[in-house]
Amino acid sequence: MSNARAQQSLKVMISGGGTGGHIFPAIAIANAVREREHAAEFLFVGAEGKMEMEKVPAAGYAIEGLPIRGFQRGSIMKNIGLPWRLLRSMLKARRLVREFRPHVAVGVGGYASGPLLAAAQRMHVPTLIQEQNSFPGKTNVYLGKRVDRVCVAYTGMERFFPKEKVLF
Repeated sequence: MSNARAQQSLKVMISGGGTGGHIFPAIAIANAVREREHAAEFLFVGAEGKMEMEKVPAAGYAIEGLPIRGFQRGSIMKNIGLPWRLLRSMLKARRLVREFRPHVAVGVGGYASGPLLAAAQRMHVPTLIQEQNSFPGKTNVYLGKRVDRVCVAYTGMERFFPKEKVLF
């Protein structure tokens, strides 16, 4: 470990949400890291207007929202603004990574994970996803090909993710 790193507190960005199945594991990750690294700093990134924007601050962590949304099946009109929202989310994610300067970025699933981890990867920040389900969501399957590690809770997840990246 370099001297500069030893003197600087660990900085972790955690992204994802939309449901309690993503939010509460994300908070659990931050809590576990904080137990080991008391001075660790965290910045959560979620989707504006979603549950994580209330639950994460209630757990004592800072959160930033991206204007990201998922594809609305069955309604073309609701999807017209989707490319604009994605572009704005990518730009904001890049700004957040540049300003926070994390040592690692963690995605737990949900739409906000995509722009945040993509921005972190472009800026050479190590990335990982944590997949807590036996059947991963679309965002994690997509990201699994590009992240440094995929942390899983079930055996046999190599059918969804590159075997060399899976960590049980």
